This record gives sequence, C-alpha cells and structure tokens, in this order.
Amino acid sequence: MFLLIFFSSILLVSQKDIVTILIIVVTFFTILLFLGIRKSYKLKKENEQLDKISEELAKQEEKYKDFTEGHMYGGDN
Repeated sequence: MFLLIFFSSILLVSQKDIVTILIIVVTFFTILLFLGIRKSYKLKKENEQLDKISEELAKQEEKYKDFTEGHMYGGDN
C-alpha cells in the first residue's frame, strides 16, 4: 500500500513544475544558440582577416629573391 502511494506521488507532477522545467531548458538552449552564433560570427571575421594576410604574404613572396645561392655554406637550392 505504501509503495503504491509512493509511486503514484512520483508520477504525478504538477503542470506548474513542467512549465518551470521547460522554461529553464528553453532558456539554457537559447543561451547556447546565441553563444554559438556569436562564436561563428567571430570565426568568420577572423577567417576573413587571415585570408587578407595570406594574400598579402603571397604578393610579398612573388617579390622575394633568394640571396643565399652564392653562400659558401648554402646548398644548390
């Protein structure tokens, strides 16, 4: 008899408790979604900056001339 009452009280959850739990869960996942979108935006911006730097370095490499060819310790590169 006691077990029946115990299990029935566990299974009965009020509507207010369900709504409270749902609000907490939705708030948590909304915060996670916001942080993910913000991180994605920052990574995209950083990637664009790195692309610009990479293009600038590629332009500089075209102008680069190897001065070590005649060095006595250097290879035949």
